[in-house]
Amino acid sequence: MPATAASVASSTARLDHASEAVPGAARTITGTDDLVEVAAGLGISADDLTKVCLEDARGLSKVLFARLHAAEEGTAEHSYVRGTLVELNMALVKYAAGRFRHRSEPVEDVIQVGTIGLIKAIDRYDPCYEVEFSTFALPTITGEIKRFFRDTGWMVHVPRRLQELRLTLAKASDALEQDLDRAPTAAELAVHLDIPEQEVTEGLVASRAQTARSLDAPVVGADEQGQTLADRLTVEESAFETVLNLEALKPLVAALPERDRVVLSLRFGAEFTQARIGHELGISQMHVSRLLSRILDGLRTALLAEE
Repeated sequence: MPATAASVASSTARLDHASEAVPGAARTITGTDDLVEVAAGLGISADDLTKVCLEDARGLSKVLFARLHAAEEGTAEHSYVRGTLVELNMALVKYAAGRFRHRSEPVEDVIQVGTIGLIKAIDRYDPCYEVEFSTFALPTITGEIKRFFRDTGWMVHVPRRLQELRLTLAKASDALEQDLDRAPTAAELAVHLDIPEQEVTEGLVASRAQTARSLDAPVVGADEQGQTLADRLTVEESAFETVLNLEALKPLVAALPERDRVVLSLRFGAEFTQARIGHELGISQMHVSRLLSRILDGLRTALLAEE
C-alpha cells in the first residue's frame, strides 16, 4: 500500500531498526535495488518512493531529514537515508525541469542536472530552518539548471557579463516596445538603462551567439528555390588560387640549388633587370635569361605534376 501521512510516525520507529530489518544494509546504498530495500525497511512498497503524493512525501521527508542529521556522515545509514530523500523529492526536479521544456536540450539532461541541484539542497537543508524543504530546494534546483544553460547552452562562448546584459536588454526591450508600439533602438535602450550605447550594441551582438543557423538551411523568401544560406553568403575569392600556388611553390623553391634561388630572389623579390642580375652574379644577360627559363620551366612542370 502507498505510504500515508498517518504512517509517518511509525516510519520513524521502523527507520531506527532499518539496518537490522534490511538485508545487506551494512553496505553503502547507491543504486535502485538498495533503495528498494530501504523502502521495505520503512514499510513502503518498492514502487511508492517515486509515486507517493506530495503531502506524504513532505511528511516522510521531515522524518528522514531528522534521521539524516542524526546519522554520522559517511556511514551506510547516512547514505541510504540521503538516497531515499532524493527518490522521494524527484517530483521537485521534474517540476523545475518542466519550466525549461521549450529549450532545445534533451529533457533527460535537464533532469540529471536538476538532480544535482536536489542533492545539493538535501546536503544544505536543516530542519531548524522552519521552512518547507520544497521551498528551500526549488531555487537551488532551478539555479543549477540555469547554470547548465548558461555554461553549455551558447553556441559561442560569451562572457557572463554579456549573458546577463542580454537578459537585461530583453526585459527593457519588452517594456519599451509596449510604450512605443515599436521595437526600441539601441539609443533608446541606452537611455532607458542609463548605460553607454556602445555597451547596448555589444549586448545585442552577443545575444546572437546563443543560437546558430546551419549554412545548409534554406533561405526563406529566396529568389531561387532551394537556395541556402551558404549560397547567399559565399563569394568567389579571386586570390584563393594564387595563395594555393604560392604554398605549393614553397617546398619546390626550397629544393632548388642556391644560385637558382638567388636568381629568383633578385628577379622577382628585388625586381632587378636581367642585365643587373648578370652584373651582380658576374654572368651575361643571355645566361641569366637561360637560367630563368630553365628554373621557371622546372617549377611549372613540378606544379602540374602535383595536380
